[in-house]
This record gives sequence, structure tokens and C-alpha cells, in this order.
Amino acid sequence: MGQRTVPYDEARPLPQGHDKVALVRDMFDSIAPRYDLVNRIMTFSLDKGWRRQTVRSLNLAPGARVLDLACGTGDLCRELTSAHAHPIGLDLSWGMLAHARTSAPLVQGDGLRAPLPDACLDGAVSGFALRNVADLAGLFAELARIVRPGGRIALLEVAKPDNALLRLGHGVYFGHVVPRIGALLSDGNAYRYLPRSVTYLPAPTAMLGMLAAAGWRSPQRRALTGGVAQLLTGTRAPR
Repeated sequence: MGQRTVPYDEARPLPQGHDKVALVRDMFDSIAPRYDLVNRIMTFSLDKGWRRQTVRSLNLAPGARVLDLACGTGDLCRELTSAHAHPIGLDLSWGMLAHARTSAPLVQGDGLRAPLPDACLDGAVSGFALRNVADLAGLFAELARIVRPGGRIALLEVAKPDNALLRLGHGVYFGHVVPRIGALLSDGNAYRYLPRSVTYLPAPTAMLGMLAAAGWRSPQRRALTGGVAQLLTGTRAPR
């Protein structure tokens, strides 16, 4: 476990650009050993169902070649394999890749500059990665570069419920309980950052507009479990 190059400081604004990339990489290196355990506990295992919905929403034929962007320990890779797809995992964090539990080929790298040829994939998925990239519009454009026309994306991310009462309860849980779970089982500093990182996400309508501008036809957003998570989908438009 390496020392963070850009330590997270709650008293300062959230980092941007290269500082954000360095923080995210080092933070996920530090939480990799217990990442799956903390995920299951803090989501009450709901994340497993969300990932199944993510893969199903691709609607791709068996044998499809699908990128798992920010694959972490390989949860979505395993779901893709179960759905008879051929996944490729890409992650910025060596620590996450070292703890991956999947037979899929894995590549260390930045999703903004994926080491893949143009139009080489049938689809792409991600799980809770959008708020951690330095340039969301650039990421959507990069996915459009590597996915063939007619290919699909399904991007799973956290969200804030529309219902005021649910939003209040979710804010208390995500902002106060989750960091304590993280501190008890893993890295408290990292799990204090993760709830704050939701503020990186644009409004849903803005994200759908960014997807359309990047070349994704008919982008859609589906709220999951009362709106505590969201799933963005789209089809690659002809070039």
C-alpha cells in the first residue's frame, strides 16, 4: 500500500484535473483489499442487483466484446462473463487489478485515453466510475471512439433520490454512516471522500446532453432503488 501523493483534505475544495486523478488512483489502491466487503455492507448487497441490471440493459448478443471501465475487482466482468459476453477490464488502480477476481484480460490505464483501437468493442459498462474521472464529457467521447456504431453503453452510478424524505435519509446514511463503516473496515479517509465526490456529477439532464453530444443516440437514465443509484444507457450513433 503506497502513500498517497495527493492527500484528501475535507477542509479544502474537491481536487480537479491531475490532482483528482492522482487522488483517485492512490485512494483506490488503498481500499482495494476490502473494497468488495465494504461495498456489500454499505449497499446491503443491492449493488449486486444493480450490476445485473447494468449488464442486461446492454441488450447485446452472446459473444459481444465489452469493456468494463474502472473494473475494480471485476464484479461487472464476472456479470458479463455469466451473460456470455467477452469482457475486458480497464482500471487506473494497480491495487484494484491486483485484487481482481475474474478471468477476463485486465489492463491498467486511464479511461480518458483507453489503449484500444477505434470501434473495436460492441459495448462498455462501468460501475460507480463517472464521478471519479477528470473529464466526464471526454470520457463519453472516448467511449464513443472505441465502441462500434450500434454498440451499447450502460453506466451505473450513485444518485440522490428525488423524493425529499428519501433524499434526507440517504444524505444522512451516505454522508455519515458510510464513512464510519469505511473507517471501521478499511480506510476512513477514502470513505469520507467518496460521499463528497457525488458533487462532481452534473445534473441528470446535463449528463444525457453530454452523452448525446458525444455521439450516443437516444441516451436514457433510469433511477434504481428509489433513486439512490442511476443507470445511463445509450446506443452508438453511426459515424
